[in-house]
Amino acid sequence: MVAAGAAHAAAGCAFEVLGEGRVTDIIDTRTLRLQDGRDVRLAGIEPAATQDTKASRVAALAAILAGREVTLRGDDDTPDRYGREPAFVFVDGSETPVQVALLAQGDALAAANVMDKDCAALLAATEAAARRDRRGIWADPSAIKNAESPGDILAGVGRFTLVEGKVLSVRQAGSTTYLNFGRNWTRDFAVTIPKRMIAAYEAAGVALKSLENRRVRVRGFIEARGGPRIEALRVGQIEVLDEN
Repeated sequence: MVAAGAAHAAAGCAFEVLGEGRVTDIIDTRTLRLQDGRDVRLAGIEPAATQDTKASRVAALAAILAGREVTLRGDDDTPDRYGREPAFVFVDGSETPVQVALLAQGDALAAANVMDKDCAALLAATEAAARRDRRGIWADPSAIKNAESPGDILAGVGRFTLVEGKVLSVRQAGSTTYLNFGRNWTRDFAVTIPKRMIAAYEAAGVALKSLENRRVRVRGFIEARGGPRIEALRVGQIEVLDEN
């Protein structure tokens, strides 16, 4: 998948050059430190909330990047609140970002927050191939949560998680649209979509009401608001699984 997607990666995830440097340390599953002291956060991916150990995923990133010269690319290098610069990271001599390698190995999840359509499609397709082949995290049945098990989902509060299930109803309350996956709105899993996002869904050809009785896969950070919730701030967070 990495080799096949290299040309697409060069076209879709190259972006502007933000800088270069040598990797001296791997801080966590998606953060590296350069020799000049900069901390870089891998854009477009999230670590998985599975039983796999954090240490093994850090080791997977170190195996690719430790001691290597890299080029940083992106459309915005504004540091996050922890001072980390987001970037797509390319090892010298490679046209494929490290993010694609991690997704291909099943060592990360696509974050669905990349605005460039070609790059977003590459990340999603790479994750899908790893999931199909049960590589890395996808060998663990708990990698995707069941929408009918709210207690299991709540165990991952604050973590980026994938949830699959059937949307039983779509309701609007005030400025929020709810995709409800259960009958008990205070206990069961739901996806919340703020009013400001409706136009984006419509532009993508997704009528939210049409999702009723459809099976979908949702990705995002788990919040506890009575029952477990994911707020969908990007169209790519919701994937329809059936053809209906």
